Amino acid sequence: MNDGAAGSVPGGGRFTRRATLRNLIAVAVAAVSAQTALQWWTRQPAKEPLSDAIGDGSFDEMYAGRHIRGARAAGGHQHAGAGWDITVDGRPLHLMRRADGGYLSMIDHYQSYPTPLIATRRAVDELGRGQQLRGRNA
Repeated sequence: MNDGAAGSVPGGGRFTRRATLRNLIAVAVAAVSAQTALQWWTRQPAKEPLSDAIGDGSFDEMYAGRHIRGARAAGGHQHAGAGWDITVDGRPLHLMRRADGGYLSMIDHYQSYPTPLIATRRAVDELGRGQQLRGRNA
């Protein structure tokens, strides 16, 4: 019979390094999973405007702490057929016009958006808080 020898627990089990390491890893995985789930759950849904058609569709606003500005491009200054000059915090964001009439950005070129404003907002969402676009700063 075991009378409380080192490494034994009531009920006949034993503490081993392997079991302790396995338990620590399980706790770490659970903590990371919980944090990821909490971030996903508390994420604010994107609020789309009913329309971005204010006059000619130009926009100049603060979105998610970023200054976004967009206007139709002047005659000989069009980017890949998009026809828009877009900046995020004074740095250019290039949009491309798709065959379906939507827009995509250099940040998120897998998704089509119906207007330049919405495409710009989604690019800001993808950038997050810590990243900036490359290019001139106006």
